[in-house]
Amino acid sequence: MSVSDQQASPARLAIPELLIGVGLLACAGAVAWQTLAIPVSPLYSKVGPTVFPYITMAGMIVLSLLLILAAIRGGWQPEEEKETPTDWKAMGLVAAGLVANLVLIQPLGFTLASTVMFVLICFGFGSRHPLRDALLGLVLALAAYFGFAKALGVNIGAGLIENELNVLISAVFGGKGS
Repeated sequence: MSVSDQQASPARLAIPELLIGVGLLACAGAVAWQTLAIPVSPLYSKVGPTVFPYITMAGMIVLSLLLILAAIRGGWQPEEEKETPTDWKAMGLVAAGLVANLVLIQPLGFTLASTVMFVLICFGFGSRHPLRDALLGLVLALAAYFGFAKALGVNIGAGLIENELNVLISAVFGGKGS
């Protein structure tokens, strides 16, 4: 088939890409639903607790519509990418990392659950250095945890590591760490 024949042939609907666009649109609907559930006091000015969720929702709607339009036009993947087989083992490891985080966050806490997730996802992406990945994941998870817990005052799942570090911080700084 010549180049002119390829350009002349009508684009066919790319179902996987369409599903991604529709899925993102559904997520935008969930953001809208949950944002409408946020109680807003009449004391707030025009900028209240729902402004950023609505901005996020608007962005998600625009992106989902662009993805749906691209899918209708034949998709955004080049043909050579469409021919590449899916690495199901890697996809399974990434999914296992996400599920592990959900399952482990309650019994182990945010830091350990996130570290396990990080190692599994790194392995899924081809890393074969689990100790390095665990150390990096631990540092990133601790930074995220203490960023939320100390800077924002939001508890995202304290566990053994977080509780011990809080005790240490309180001992070193004389009670200012909790």
